[in-house]
Amino acid sequence: MKLLQKTGLFLAAAFLAVACGPSNTVETGDAQEVAAGSGLTLAVDASTSKINWTGYKPAGKHFGYIPVTEGEVMIEGDALTGARFVFDITGLKIEDMQESDENYPKLWGHLQSADFFDAENHPQAVFELTSVEPFSAGSIVDKEEFETEFTPQKDSELAGANPTHWVSGNLTMRGTTKNIKFPATVSIVDGVVTAKAGFNIDRTVWGLAYGDESGAVDKAKDQFIYNTVSVGFDIKAN
Repeated sequence: MKLLQKTGLFLAAAFLAVACGPSNTVETGDAQEVAAGSGLTLAVDASTSKINWTGYKPAGKHFGYIPVTEGEVMIEGDALTGARFVFDITGLKIEDMQESDENYPKLWGHLQSADFFDAENHPQAVFELTSVEPFSAGSIVDKEEFETEFTPQKDSELAGANPTHWVSGNLTMRGTTKNIKFPATVSIVDGVVTAKAGFNIDRTVWGLAYGDESGAVDKAKDQFIYNTVSVGFDIKAN
């Protein structure tokens, strides 16, 4: 396997880069400049690429995926020079219940509503890569969460056993664009690019504020939804 040996051509803009070297913290910040890609353009395999999600509340959790509708990855030799993925919010799937369950359309409709994704006005989400750097040795710093039976998974648990890189990119949802940085395992083998990643985001940063846990007067009553949502990227381009 040829792991990404060269990172200089990946993209020009680094996300929250520190002069002394890469950080070991999953981060969210302001949108960064997206550099134009160069070299060979590969089409994302929409039949296998998706973004997985898990939302948590003290009394339970829901999980599923959002399909990729289109996307491309640019490579030059063994280096990535750009990438863009478009996700269909209206195609969101819930995997912890059957579609025949009477609660499925209720939950699906609520997630599509203005309480969450506001899909009528923002039917797509877009991710554009902005930089990459080698994964640093050591542990990933985890966020402290309010402990319940369904406390969100930690970033260190979601990252997998052997991340190769810190990846940064602009994620646009509900008309808001923020830059996210997360560990990923990326490889180029015989002209096929694969990227897998698992990390957490704060949904409220993009305006998905229904049940905001910061507004819970008494968390012991379980009357909130965790702001933390676990996200997993599974991308293939060839």
